[in-house]
Amino acid sequence: MGTNTTSASFYIAKGIEAIQNLEGVRYEVNAMGTLLESENVDKIFEASKRIMEAIHNSGVQRVEIVLKIDSRKDKDSKLEEKLESLKKYLKSR
Repeated sequence: MGTNTTSASFYIAKGIEAIQNLEGVRYEVNAMGTLLESENVDKIFEASKRIMEAIHNSGVQRVEIVLKIDSRKDKDSKLEEKLESLKKYLKSR
């Protein structure tokens, strides 16, 4: 990241502010990144672009965005459901 500090919190907050009111996109911030969820992949691309632009507009010269897309056609699956499925297996051990 092209800043004078190793802390990214301020810039992450600016990126999240840029998508808070973006209809059709849900997000979850965690310690290692931000999860984006939408039924429309174009909304994910739009959110990513807004985040990138907000961080650039905060004075950062270089921004890196890594996208990993999980697309399913066999069933609807929300972030919370994926975590619940994992917890089910962890409890059984």
